[in-house]
Amino acid sequence: MHGQIILWAEILGYILAAHLVMKRWRGLWREFVFTALNVAALYLFFFYGKGSRSTPTFLAYLAVVVFQYLMLRLFGGKKGWRPWLAFFTPILALILIRYVPSSLYAGSHFPYGPLFIGISYLAFRTSLLVLEVRNGTAPLPGFLRHLGFCFFVPTMPVGPINPYANYHRAFDVAPPFIPPGRAWLRILVGLVKYKFVGNVCFQMTYTNLLFDDHYHPRVDLAVAVVFYYLFLYCNFSGFCDMAIGAAGLIGIPVAENFNNPFAARNVRDFWNRWHITLSQYMRDVVFAPLSKFLVRLTGPAFANHAIALTIVVVFLLVGIWHGAGWNFAAFGAAHALGVVVNHYYTIGLKKWLGRDGFKAYNLNPWIRAAAVALTFCYCAATLFLFANTFPEMKEIFSSMR
Repeated sequence: MHGQIILWAEILGYILAAHLVMKRWRGLWREFVFTALNVAALYLFFFYGKGSRSTPTFLAYLAVVVFQYLMLRLFGGKKGWRPWLAFFTPILALILIRYVPSSLYAGSHFPYGPLFIGISYLAFRTSLLVLEVRNGTAPLPGFLRHLGFCFFVPTMPVGPINPYANYHRAFDVAPPFIPPGRAWLRILVGLVKYKFVGNVCFQMTYTNLLFDDHYHPRVDLAVAVVFYYLFLYCNFSGFCDMAIGAAGLIGIPVAENFNNPFAARNVRDFWNRWHITLSQYMRDVVFAPLSKFLVRLTGPAFANHAIALTIVVVFLLVGIWHGAGWNFAAFGAAHALGVVVNHYYTIGLKKWLGRDGFKAYNLNPWIRAAAVALTFCYCAATLFLFANTFPEMKEIFSSMR
């Protein structure tokens, strides 16, 4: 309890200090102090006192980000293929830290990998920054601003994948006014979801309900499936609410990451509402260019099949991004299946019903209710793959009466 009080006091101290720096300072001093504050807070919250490996890992993390900036500076504003060298630099760092070393260590985990807090989100933010610079949607940042953007504490652990353009607006463009009351309310809502509702739901998930060395009726598995979905939403969206609220108090806008995913009427709609910044990243970076390439390659007659193939590639990457286990690839494949089925189902409905009939179909409240219920069940069921390794799945099924 004492440690929790100290932690929350440190977090509030960081927010207050960052707010004062952003509000009262200007120019290079603000850049320097704000960046130094975030780097120091990153070390304090995630590395200090975490063992003998923590400080070397923190210094290595700094070195990775510095190298990424050098690549951005050298190639980000160039024409042709050279910006892709800067784009793939953080992606390669992510692969080396999270995936490749685990196989090199004969099945054991890379000893320093788990200490690279938020490396997945950092890789996607900094690779997206390269495209923002190349496409002219954001200017090339200076070193201090790049470092501050990479290590902006509220978005470090679990995102959202905030574009650099949002961060830049807080410094060189008049930032949007975020009422402090709304920001504090957002933090409170996130805290309730994360600490209270999420913890209540967690008591009924696979870990606490099924892994107790007892036999269970099959209905317990259904209960765990639903409550894990609720827990994951409360845990993830609650943390994002707190991050967005804290960033708002500081004065930096952060992209929304959730929009009532339980109301999704199909799996495609689910990904427009769940982890929105990841969906937008995959849409812009993978889906759009790959689908255009495949359509050009196969011709307009096979465009729908080319799009379906692109969907499969995108969601396999989404699954692998979440973790190195085969269960994550299976999770991605399950969602690829859901989106592909919806893709062909929509095409068939449009041909069968016509434009007016398809519009009436979408407006029918009974059809919508059925679609939302089926989507909720499907997404909850696929998270079974996300939550459990294959040995754990075997253990769960063996415990069913």
